[in-house]
Amino acid sequence: LSMISAQKIQSLVEKAMPGSRVEAEDTTGTNDHFQVLVVSPSFEGKGMVERHRMIYGILGSEVGGAIHALSLKTLTPSEAEKRS
Repeated sequence: LSMISAQKIQSLVEKAMPGSRVEAEDTTGTNDHFQVLVVSPSFEGKGMVERHRMIYGILGSEVGGAIHALSLKTLTPSEAEKRS
């Protein structure tokens, strides 16, 4: 059984989307349920489904494999600013 860590998710997304801020959290302590926040200029002009597809594309076979549950929050830098 393969395992993945929050750090690994974070580095995969950061590598694939330079300039992004990524926060990944293991929500259960079992390395298979994660909450991930990605703030990226790459999301400008894209809808939520398209943004999520981008992240699923990066994580590939880990989703449904090592990752059983993935909760995504995908924001542009300006959306993130409005929230804080």
